[in-house]
Amino acid sequence: MRTGGLSRAQARPTLVAAPLLALLLQLLARPASAAAPETTPPPSAELPAPTSFAAIDRPSDGGGAVLLTWKDPPGLPADAAIQIRRAVPPAYEWADIATVKPGVQRYEETTAKDGVVYRYEIRATAATLAGPPVVSDPVASRDNWFAANRTNSFIATALFLAILLVSIAMAKSGKNIFIRRIAGLNAIDEAIGRATEVGKKVLYIPGIQSMDEIQTIASISILSHVARVTARYGADLDVPNKDPLTFVSAREVVRSAYLAEGRPDLYREEMVNYVTYDQFAYTAAVSARMTREKPAAIFLIGYFFAESLILAETGQSTGAIQIAGQADPTQLPFFVATCDYTLIGEELYAASAYLTREPILLGSMRAQDIAKAIVILLGILGIILTSFGLVSYPNLFKTQ
Repeated sequence: MRTGGLSRAQARPTLVAAPLLALLLQLLARPASAAAPETTPPPSAELPAPTSFAAIDRPSDGGGAVLLTWKDPPGLPADAAIQIRRAVPPAYEWADIATVKPGVQRYEETTAKDGVVYRYEIRATAATLAGPPVVSDPVASRDNWFAANRTNSFIATALFLAILLVSIAMAKSGKNIFIRRIAGLNAIDEAIGRATEVGKKVLYIPGIQSMDEIQTIASISILSHVARVTARYGADLDVPNKDPLTFVSAREVVRSAYLAEGRPDLYREEMVNYVTYDQFAYTAAVSARMTREKPAAIFLIGYFFAESLILAETGQSTGAIQIAGQADPTQLPFFVATCDYTLIGEELYAASAYLTREPILLGSMRAQDIAKAIVILLGILGIILTSFGLVSYPNLFKTQ
C-alpha cells in the first residue's frame, strides 16, 4: 500500500549518510593546532664523512712513519668505526691499513717507506652502512735530522758540556778546586801507617769483576795511591786477584807506583798474585789468608757479590782496619755493618780525582756537582710554581 511518504527502501540511504556527514563536519571543525606529532625521520642510508683529514710526515722522528689526523663526524652509531686505507699513486689500489674506534682521531702509520709517496683514505663504517671516503693529499715519510720534541734535552746537554769544559780549563789553569773531604780516603794513610808500625801486611782486594766494570777501574785507581803509600812507608802489600785481566792491570799499576816513589827495590812480583777464577774458591782462599796472616789493614774496594759479607766478616774478626768501597746498593749494608769506613756510591768514583788531583778528573767532578745543583734548584722552583697554579712548568722538561 503506497502512502504520501517515502517507502522503507527509499529511506535507508538517508539514514546511512547522516552519520558520515556528521563525522565529516567534525573533522572540518577541528582546529589547525591539533596536527599530528612530529616523528623521527628514517635513518640515512649513508654515514657522515670525517672532517679535517690530513696526512703528514710524522715530525721529529727517524723516518718510516706518517701521521694521520681527523675529526669524527657527529651522529655516528654505537658500532661505528673509522676505516683507514692506503694507496700508491697513480694506481690507487687501496689496501686496508687499520680500523680504529671513534674518538681516537689520530693514527701513526709506521709501515711507510721513506721517499715513497702515498695517499690515505678514511671513512666511517658500521655493520651495514658506510660513509663517503675522504682522501688525503700525497705524502711521503722522511728522516728528520732534528727532533724538535727533544729541544730541552739538547739545551741541557749543551749547557752541561759548557760547564764541563770551563771546569776542566779552570783546573788546568791551576785554580784550586775544592772537593769535600771523604773520611774513607783520609783514613788510607792512617791504616797503612798502622800496618807499617806493627809490621803486618796491607791486603787490597780489587773486587771480583774484570776491567770492563767501571767499579773495577775505580778500584785500580785507588790501588795506585795505596801502592805509592806502601812504597813510601815500606809496608808489605798483598793484592790477590780473581780475574786475569784485573790481575795484569793491578800488577802494572803497583809496579809503576813503586817506580814513581823511587823504591823499585821494594817491589816484588808476588805482591800482586792470581788466585782462581771461581768465585767462592777465591773467597775461601782470601778468607784463609786473612785468618793466617792477620793483615793490619784490609781494603775491599770494587765490585762484590755474595762474597762481600764473608770477606768483610772474616777481616773484622782479625781486628784489621777495613776500608770498603762499593757502588752497588745491594752489598753496601754488609760493608757498612762490618767495615770501619765505607765509600758509598759516587764516592768510589770520586776517589781517583780526590787522590790524584788530576785536572780533567777534578773538572769533571766540579761540572757534575754544578749540574746536580741546577737540577735541585729547578726541582724546588717547580714545586713553588706548581703550588701557585702554574701547572705548565713541568711540560718544559718532558721528552719523548
